[in-house]
Parts: sequence; C-alpha cells; structure tokens
Amino acid sequence: MVEENPRGGYAYVRGIGPYSAGVVASEGFTLEHVRLSKAIPLRAGFAVVDTHLRSIGRPRAAICAMALRSPAPFSFPGFDAFNAEYVNLLKGWDLLLDGVNPIARTNVAPEVGAPGEPSLYSFTYTLPAQRERASSPQFVVAGAGELPEGSLAPDDVVRRDEVTPDAIAEKARFVLGLMEGRLKGLGGSWADATVVNVYTIHDVHALLAAEILPRIGTASQAGVTWHFTRPPIRSIEFEMDVRGCARELVVEVT
Repeated sequence: MVEENPRGGYAYVRGIGPYSAGVVASEGFTLEHVRLSKAIPLRAGFAVVDTHLRSIGRPRAAICAMALRSPAPFSFPGFDAFNAEYVNLLKGWDLLLDGVNPIARTNVAPEVGAPGEPSLYSFTYTLPAQRERASSPQFVVAGAGELPEGSLAPDDVVRRDEVTPDAIAEKARFVLGLMEGRLKGLGGSWADATVVNVYTIHDVHALLAAEILPRIGTASQAGVTWHFTRPPIRSIEFEMDVRGCARELVVEVT
C-alpha cells in the first residue's frame, strides 16, 4: 500500500529502515532522473543535489530516490553500519516522515573502477507536471537482490553461496518477482518502465532470453542495462531496479 509524502509530491511503498521499496509521482507531479557524470563521495553528492534542486526551485523534500556506488560489497553488519550513517544524512535534511524513510535507493559495488568511498551516482526528484495528468505512472523501484521483502538476514538469501548457472537463474527469477510485486504496489507495470537495470558480475546473456525478456515484455523495447557490479552485500549475486521517468539528465561534476 502506498503512503503519501505531501511535502515531496510523491507516494512510497514502505521498505526497510534505510530505504523505501519504491516511489511514484503523486497527481500533478512528474519524475526527473539525474545521473552525475561520475560518482562522487556521498556528502559532496548531497551538496550537488542541494545545488541542483535550488537551481530549479524545488525543495529538498522533492528528492525521492538515490543510487549509490560503494567500494566493495559490505558484510551484513557492515551494511547496517553504513545504513545508519546514510539515514543520519537524510535526517539532517528533514526527509524522514515520522521516523520512516520514504526515499527509494539502489546501492551497488562496481567490479571495475569502484570508488574509494561510498558515493552518489544518481538521484530522482519530483517536478510539477506540465500537463494535468501523466499518460502512465512515473516511478522508481528500489534495487533488490535475492532476499525476501523486509529481510536483511543472511540465511534468507536465495541459493546462498551458489553461483552455478542454475542458481543464478533461480536468483534472477526471484528478483524479477520482487520487481513485479513492487511495480504492482506502485500502480505500474513493466509496460510503464523506461529503464530496466541489472546488477551482477555473472553472465546475463543466457538469462536475457530465458528469464528476463519474457518477463518484462514491452519494456525490452528500451533495452536492458547491465551494470558489471556486485550487489551491496556479500553473498548476494543478482540485483535489479526499474524506473519510469519523464526525463533523464546528466549533470557534469568535477
């Protein structure tokens, strides 16, 4: 069930403490996604977000999703510690709603060219719509690996410590199911997606024909973007996220 964030112009589906499961633009608003020209350290990234929002006349509360890049996958306890620091940054911006974080997130670790510290890669925010009603819902589905909704327990990882083609295929099917459930919760479907991202270091070519493309239907017309990265926690092997945004920008950072 979606819950409204009236200050931000979007609604969200509750996830776990560090992030929501996804967001959808409220009536009268649209979503715009910004990728930085390169990932930059998190606090500097927040400053870039702040400057960009001010330049377009939007409040901090308009931020609804972030994508991060980490130096390497965390242990489960290490992920908890990082999340505490991240949530404190959001608290400093007064972005939580009665203690609940409405902002969606993806956080992965590039296998090649990883940053030296946790960094901001991209962000999404709301804008007043130029027309009365969007033709389809606009949303960001948070990144998810092969863990059941609401769990950060090591024993819940699907086919934990297995990386055979059969195991990776089962993990992919599980994650596709999570994406579908979150899309439905946000009132969207694969047909509304403008970007489908896959995050894994494992070969996705066989998965595309057998698992991914049959499930995503017409979303495949926009292609599938494969990021050669690891999910944020050690022992998780396959992650995805999905979004449907009105506009995508690249902002130059030095």
